[in-house]
Amino acid sequence: MSVRMVNKPPWLMFFPKSGNFVEFYDPLQREFFSLQLPELCGSKVCYSKDGWLLVYKPRTHGLMFVNPYTRELINLPKLELIYQVVAFSAAPTSSCCIVFTVKHVSPTIIAISTCRPGATEWTTINYRNRLPFVSSVWNKMVFSGGKFYCLTLTGWLGVYDVEKRTWVVHVLPPPKSPAYCYVKNWWNSKFLAEHNGEIIVVYTSSEVNPVIYKLDQTIKEWVETKTLAGLTIFASFLSSHARTDLLGTMRNSVYFSKVRLYGKRCISYSLDDDRYYPRKHYDNWGDEDPFRSIWIEPPEDLSIFA
Repeated sequence: MSVRMVNKPPWLMFFPKSGNFVEFYDPLQREFFSLQLPELCGSKVCYSKDGWLLVYKPRTHGLMFVNPYTRELINLPKLELIYQVVAFSAAPTSSCCIVFTVKHVSPTIIAISTCRPGATEWTTINYRNRLPFVSSVWNKMVFSGGKFYCLTLTGWLGVYDVEKRTWVVHVLPPPKSPAYCYVKNWWNSKFLAEHNGEIIVVYTSSEVNPVIYKLDQTIKEWVETKTLAGLTIFASFLSSHARTDLLGTMRNSVYFSKVRLYGKRCISYSLDDDRYYPRKHYDNWGDEDPFRSIWIEPPEDLSIFA
């Protein structure tokens, strides 16, 4: 008799405005854990993947990978990040790891910088850009199938092929955001994730339920979907993750980076039930700093919190 393996969901990591203590929240067990991480002092967290954080030190322009559980650090060459976001493809211990950032130079030119762990400098190449694509700090990025997908605040999609070093802005209609999108923080109301080659975008609003689209790579269009087919998306401003084979109550849902009811549960939206949990928790994302939390893989050993 075969035994079906159940995956663990990522944990939500919270960063303090001051001090060295960070908190972790397990959405499955609904428990908090804390660690003292002086390595993150004075840093800005940029991205997470495979249990690693990519952090930036604005004062020194230093970039480094941090594993918060093992305390391992991997430094990268310095790079000034004024407003652009950064993403990476895999854990820095993997030969497939590449760090990527795109910077707006002019209405028709963008600069793409890439670097691999162990390199002594960044490789920067300028590309001619389509006018509708405006690179800014509010870009969402995911890596899938050897390519970085970049979504702008206007909804246009740029794709960078790592091997070919090509940059293409696809001419496809941007996904429509909810009609009552919260104007003050509309740049913070969408989340980009990927799973097995599928590119998924989630739009949220303070007035209506989330709207979810998948990118149809054949016809190059965003197609609205009413189901995630058992998939669970863990959405945060800095990076979002997708999981399969979670416990039944977590499937076909979107979990957001906010904890309510005095730590009892994350805000989530169930596509099966077409409602938020807790009920009536429409979020405008305007009451919290989006840079203060991020989803990350859970630790294998809980004794580090003892």
